[in-house]
Amino acid sequence: MTDQRPAVLFVCVHNAGRSQMAAGWLARLAGDRIHIFSAGTEPADQVNSIAVAAMSEVGIDIAANQPRRLTPELVEGVDVVVTMGCGDTCPYFPGKRYVDWPLADPAGRPLEVVRQVRDEIRGRVESLVASLLEV
Repeated sequence: MTDQRPAVLFVCVHNAGRSQMAAGWLARLAGDRIHIFSAGTEPADQVNSIAVAAMSEVGIDIAANQPRRLTPELVEGVDVVVTMGCGDTCPYFPGKRYVDWPLADPAGRPLEVVRQVRDEIRGRVESLVASLLEV
């Protein structure tokens, strides 16, 4: 990054649920004060429709987002890597701050469960924003 804003990368396996919801929350809560990226080790073709619905309920539109593949270049360009269920498939780069969020995978889950995941992600993102921006 060429400016002083911190950069965060959210990583999950398919980049279709948890990482997309986290990126949506971070955009809502931090605005343009943080660079936001998300990726997956095995990206899906599209964002999970249940995740889209759950986020829509709180006024965050992730429907147009497109899952993307995790690359070493993405990891190298960020300050914080937040992993969500990708385990050993996530690349590790010394000097990066890694945070693992053990969250349920919303894939195939009913909306009631995905709402709980969404709300847990919000709390975690709020803490992350506070730690990065010293709010």
